[in-house]
Amino acid sequence: MQTVVLAAGKGTRMRPLTESRPKPMLPVAGRPLVEHTVDAAVEAGASRLVIVVGYRGELLRKHFGDSHRGVPIAYEEQSTQRGTADAVAQATPSLDNDPFVVLNGDSLYDPTSLSRLYDGGPAVASYRVDDPASYGVLILDGGQVTGVIEKPEEPPSNLINAGAYVFPEAALGWLDVGESERGELELTDVLEQACESRAVRSVTMDRWLDVGRPWELLEANEWKLDEIDGGEHGEVSSDATLSGRVFVARGAEIREGVTVEGPVYVGPDATIGPNAYVRGATAIGAGAHVGHAVEVKNSVLMAGATAGHLTYVGDSVVGRDVNFGAGTTVANLRHDGEDVRVTVKGDRVSTGRRKFGIVCGDGVKTAIDTSVNAGVVLSEGVTTTPGENVLRDR
Repeated sequence: MQTVVLAAGKGTRMRPLTESRPKPMLPVAGRPLVEHTVDAAVEAGASRLVIVVGYRGELLRKHFGDSHRGVPIAYEEQSTQRGTADAVAQATPSLDNDPFVVLNGDSLYDPTSLSRLYDGGPAVASYRVDDPASYGVLILDGGQVTGVIEKPEEPPSNLINAGAYVFPEAALGWLDVGESERGELELTDVLEQACESRAVRSVTMDRWLDVGRPWELLEANEWKLDEIDGGEHGEVSSDATLSGRVFVARGAEIREGVTVEGPVYVGPDATIGPNAYVRGATAIGAGAHVGHAVEVKNSVLMAGATAGHLTYVGDSVVGRDVNFGAGTTVANLRHDGEDVRVTVKGDRVSTGRRKFGIVCGDGVKTAIDTSVNAGVVLSEGVTTTPGENVLRDR
């Protein structure tokens, strides 16, 4: 079935990680987030892909080219940010007058569940959550979807809209719907029109993740790293100890005295050691370096990031070309046992995680003996001074 993948957003809730790249291109287990979405679509039955791009769309075009795993890809540009229905409308020049699937390029779907969605439509993917009040909650009647309530104070159920749809060909004429209260054109309104004219299936996902905020990038890595196959394609010292699923890419080097406990991904030309300790679930990007007496746990170190000497990095998301000076320590646990909070678009938000470290934009450089408090966000290019204790966002 022809499939539209929405990948045009700027990802403002992911800042500073998205200052120079779109959110769908953030790394998850060594590959862009959107590639995992596209993989699931292909496995589920996508016959043709239309990727809607916008902010830094050239990065997606370069990454995928004109096909993926034998499935042809077309690209359409979203020039205005007016909502999800507007994004799908931009894809219409590349769509045939047939039913089509819509997926969010920054969400993860398990392929088995997604295959049930591809069985036919109209249909909408759903997912059960403990607290549905901050989502669009589906209204059901006899197993059929009859509508969506956005962020209800008293949710009618815990079954939420997971942002994946099968629309009939008629939906191509419904995309110019009226604006929502936010002034946007929303796919939920298109879904409402589908519900009025025909039965709409609810297809419950066994596993799903909307990757919208930095700590959810860690959760995405935990999911996908748990699925990797181990393999030593680079150079691994005979004095190194690797256990669990550890993937070492070509050109990477694991030096003497290193202990790696999977699941861990080590990217091309990355180096670990000597005498370093890396614990899962951790992804080390291309050309990154984890040096002497450094411990990294459950973190993402993007391409070119360096923690060279005597450093601890736990439960953190570290951008490209970051350099941690010797003795840099990242806190990842509050003394009061409460969940760590992080600033997102100006608001302090709970991560829902007792352990969460820091978020570093590209090019951050810490001086020797820097300590950074749990939940701190360091913007692109920020530097610290020797011995500094960073307690607030910079």
